[in-house]
Amino acid sequence: MGRPWTRPSDVRETVRKKWPVLLAAFAAGQEWTPLDIPLRGPGPAEIGARLGDVQAWAAEWAKAARGPLRVEYKQVGGRLVGTNMIPARAWLDGYDQAWDLLGAMAEVRLLRELIDRTKSGCPRLVLWLERRPVKGLELADDWANLLATVRWIDERQGPGTYLRQVDVPGVDTKFIGKHRGVLSELLDLQLDPGRIDPHEQDFEGRYRFRRKPAYVRFRVVAGGAGTYTELTVRADELTAPPPGVRRVYVVENEITFLAFPLAAGAIVIFGGGYAVRVLESLGWLASRDVVYWGDLDTHGFAILNRLRHCFPHVRSMLMDRATLLAHQSQWVTEPSPTTAVLNRLTPAEGELYHALGANAFGSAVRLEQERVSFTALERALPTVSD
Repeated sequence: MGRPWTRPSDVRETVRKKWPVLLAAFAAGQEWTPLDIPLRGPGPAEIGARLGDVQAWAAEWAKAARGPLRVEYKQVGGRLVGTNMIPARAWLDGYDQAWDLLGAMAEVRLLRELIDRTKSGCPRLVLWLERRPVKGLELADDWANLLATVRWIDERQGPGTYLRQVDVPGVDTKFIGKHRGVLSELLDLQLDPGRIDPHEQDFEGRYRFRRKPAYVRFRVVAGGAGTYTELTVRADELTAPPPGVRRVYVVENEITFLAFPLAAGAIVIFGGGYAVRVLESLGWLASRDVVYWGDLDTHGFAILNRLRHCFPHVRSMLMDRATLLAHQSQWVTEPSPTTAVLNRLTPAEGELYHALGANAFGSAVRLEQERVSFTALERALPTVSD
């Protein structure tokens, strides 16, 4: 038995795969290009051998030809059965025929409604629906709120506005968060270019909303900050160091931060993984002795490297081969080691980073900061302070 013959359901499936392209062409107002699908049918030998199957197959196509498909026939000849006309090609001659075949008339009517609504409210966004009509249909229930959100941002957003202040009935920050990707595409079309920061990756920054403030949590010796020994301060307000501070330690583990032995003239900052993102705004660190202590793994060195892009003079502490080997019983596995090129490490740091990445000590070895003995920390501090 040869290859199966093409049936009307096969043509319908072929056209269904073209649905996004056809719908986009329709939405953009493009003229219909006649669409034809070649049909596989019986050869002369099969007509004689499977006459009943051929008649049933031809009847399917005769019925299909009374619907949206136009069927083109060809002549097939044979010595035993004579010449016969069999279906050879199916044609769709217009958008309506395509929608009828797919049973998509309701979706197309809905798309027309979305386009009309968009033309009257945000005409610049019609282009988005023309490009992504299938996605537009998926968002039909939320489309009115999406348009209203874009209009509010375009017309009413002022300097220093938080996303929480977008005041549209039925829209809250969860709605905006859920639809950030689509809203970004819509706002890029709606807003004047000067209101978009192309260098920002996050939604708030790109569309010049006020971000949630970043905070710096730090400890000082008694008297270094009045009556307080621990403070959490907005990073944009920490424009100068506490009085008398000459040295700054940055650590990643909270308990280590709380237990860190401090001397006069020093503070310890809880990095918590945000060292670069927040600390880079503290310009005064450039004039202080900064010591970084992170996990002894590839990502710990990556954070150190990034911090040095802002402050090249940063020193590391307890991130060396001797510390690693002295705590072998405390090693754990790093989940996803990085292989990034780090160009701000010292030769010794770089050698250890590459050794970790090459599994020289074992598979994905990691020494977390909280697993380093407190005795090792107390021994290291006089050396660091020299």
